[in-house]
Amino acid sequence: MATSEAGTLRLGTAQGRWVLLATVLGSSMAMLDGTVVNVALPRIGADLGAQLDALQWTLNAYLLTLAGLILLGGALGDRYGRRRVFLLGVVWFAASSAACAAAPTIEVLVLARAVQGVGGALLTPGSLAMLQAVFHPEDRSAAVGLWSGFGGMSAAVGPLLGGWLVDGPGWRWIFLLNLPLAALVVAVSVRHVPETRDESATGRFDVLGAVLAALALGAVTYALTAAGKGLSPAVWVTGVAGLLLGAAFITVERRTPEPMLPLGLFSSRLFTAVNLVTLAVYAAFSGVFFLLVVQLQIVSGFSPLVSGLALVPITVIMLVLSARAGRLGKRIGPRLPLTVGPLLCAAGVLLMLRIGPDASYWTDVLPAAAVMGFGMVLLVAPLTATVLAAVAVRHAGIASGVNNAAARAAGLLAVAALPALAGLSGDAYRVPDAVDSAFRTSMLICAGLLVAGGLIALATVHGNVLAPEDEHPVAEPDCRYACATNGPPLDPGHPAAVPAEHGEGPAA
Repeated sequence: MATSEAGTLRLGTAQGRWVLLATVLGSSMAMLDGTVVNVALPRIGADLGAQLDALQWTLNAYLLTLAGLILLGGALGDRYGRRRVFLLGVVWFAASSAACAAAPTIEVLVLARAVQGVGGALLTPGSLAMLQAVFHPEDRSAAVGLWSGFGGMSAAVGPLLGGWLVDGPGWRWIFLLNLPLAALVVAVSVRHVPETRDESATGRFDVLGAVLAALALGAVTYALTAAGKGLSPAVWVTGVAGLLLGAAFITVERRTPEPMLPLGLFSSRLFTAVNLVTLAVYAAFSGVFFLLVVQLQIVSGFSPLVSGLALVPITVIMLVLSARAGRLGKRIGPRLPLTVGPLLCAAGVLLMLRIGPDASYWTDVLPAAAVMGFGMVLLVAPLTATVLAAVAVRHAGIASGVNNAAARAAGLLAVAALPALAGLSGDAYRVPDAVDSAFRTSMLICAGLLVAGGLIALATVHGNVLAPEDEHPVAEPDCRYACATNGPPLDPGHPAAVPAEHGEGPAA
């Protein structure tokens, strides 16, 4: 199909199904990678003789390059062709996955993970952007809804698959899994996915802004991670350098004609407030998901497979109930869900304090995960919808991209800072008593962050900004920037995410 024919493809055709398959499998690579690595961390540490800070960087190196470059990746797709940049990202992601699998040392693994994040930044924005550009407007919502549903299934399968691979052939297979997926995505995309681009996209790319953002995040993350071993001069110097780089990034964005991050968005008090909520709650989520699997394996003696099972109830609850939560938020307004959701999540996190040496999955792990899942159901869909409603429709794409970048940055900083705040460093993650003590301190901190997020929403979100669309138009998300893992998913309550002919579509 030529570029000129974009926007005409119907979902019920054979080619439409091939396009959907390519985008689902492509995004599933990143989704699986975002959920399987946590489960493997204890085994990776034991196999490569890694200390805790190196395991933190196994997660953060990927998040750092992904968060810093994802907005630039979306812009590259618009300019040079979404399929082209998507395929480049898929091949890049697969090659770096092979490097991760072959890594002989933890240092090589961390470097390969950083390179993998660059591939994710190229791959992730293109997945849904291609759906929006290729399909006929009447089929677009259904296509996005199906993409969301299959993506949710990938997220649910990830921890179980990761646990099974770690228990079986070994942790390196969590990365090798991406290679056959990538080969299939490339074959289907080259044959069946049309090329599309934004013919009006002009101007210079904000490369300097992207580099400064990545360097600032990297420096601050390094300082927070290294602080676990003591506040040395290097920690202070790196931390201050990160703050100065952050200030330079803001200055550049203020002066650049076409900035990566339009600072004018933050003139909306609601947009600013909701992003503060995002920072608080996603920092807590990342901290919980990082340390819970370590607690379950080192302290409770669970296998990687059972540890992965601990996270499945959260995903299942969100798959089943997110569409209803999105519509509820539209009826009653976002203030109550954005307040009660984080508080309910905090209750679930506090229930995790019961997880210890003699923990039972059914009486200790499952109830805590279920309560947290119900809280996330109330929170996530209204959060994403409120971000979109806080700005003009023409800014929907960059607004949702900023919100996703905020979620990733929050996770990056939480994984770096929590072990230091809880007194866990070096090889202590292999000592059950040390892990147990740090886990309990960290869960209290995460619960506090969630309570803070709920209180910010209570104090700042007023009125029903999610009123029915004939009263208050809600921007449709532009998925060039907003369709990645470890961040707020597409609003399941929005018509762009709920296919009319399929009823209540699940969230990603």
